[in-house]
Amino acid sequence: MLFTPQSDFGRPLRLGTRGSPLALAQARLTAQALIAAHGWSADAIKIVTVQTSGDRIQDRALADIGGKALWTKELDRALVAGETDLSVHSMKDVETVRHDIFHIAAMLPRADPRDKLIGASSFDALPPNPIVGTSSPRRGAQVKRLRPDATITLFRGNVATRLAKLAAGEVHATLLAAAGLDRLDQGNVGTIIPVDTMLPAPSQGAVGIEILAGNAPVIEAVAAINHRDTFDTVMMERAVLRGLGGTCHSPIAALALVDGDDLMLRAEIISPDGQETVSENLRLACGDLDAGEALGRALLDRASPALRALFEA
Repeated sequence: MLFTPQSDFGRPLRLGTRGSPLALAQARLTAQALIAAHGWSADAIKIVTVQTSGDRIQDRALADIGGKALWTKELDRALVAGETDLSVHSMKDVETVRHDIFHIAAMLPRADPRDKLIGASSFDALPPNPIVGTSSPRRGAQVKRLRPDATITLFRGNVATRLAKLAAGEVHATLLAAAGLDRLDQGNVGTIIPVDTMLPAPSQGAVGIEILAGNAPVIEAVAAINHRDTFDTVMMERAVLRGLGGTCHSPIAALALVDGDDLMLRAEIISPDGQETVSENLRLACGDLDAGEALGRALLDRASPALRALFEA
């Protein structure tokens, strides 16, 4: 029998999300995909906004105040408390190791995973000794690799906040994910950075839907909108993270692309000053997550003691 929220639950399906403009845009995309896949009416889904610690605390780096859990713990609490039926996440903000009561049931088609440089047409076009704003250790390390004279300064807040800080002259440039700008209809902002110049963060551009592992009807309903290629590539990138055991302090980049029945996986770890990069490119069988974890461990084995120490904290 076809599952419908109103007939099975007597109420709409409650979709939990952060309250930022980007998070709400991604929640609406998820709701629209479910409605289209099942032929539900527009009132079959209710978007429930949950304020997260990561949204409240804007003056410190995430790594200093709890890491990625600051984006998920309140959504997790709402899910466990029965206040929501599913959570919509930016997958790059989801901790690598999750409690087994949670199940990542689906991912939407991945948007552009690349970064954008905003404030200059290229890194070469930046002035001498530029100030670049970012809260990402990966982006900071990659910028220092390209421009050793750059000063990296903490830059947090939603897309609008960061663009306003840039416009106010607080920094010469900043970096944002192309996917987020596209989903906010600001795709004309900034210059795309090729992946050969800046390999993106693992899972960048991917939206995931998480459900309690025991909620079979909702898991089955959400499976209908799963984009298999996105799911496979993002899970492989997350496997690299597991192998590395990295935290928010650790500059990590990874990108998997589907190539026939296989995945082409690129990954790198970078010292904060940009002076050391350890990278690997491999063709792996799709779904061979053990090989993804092994690649992460291999990167550490080749790293200097100083770089390896970033992953042991």
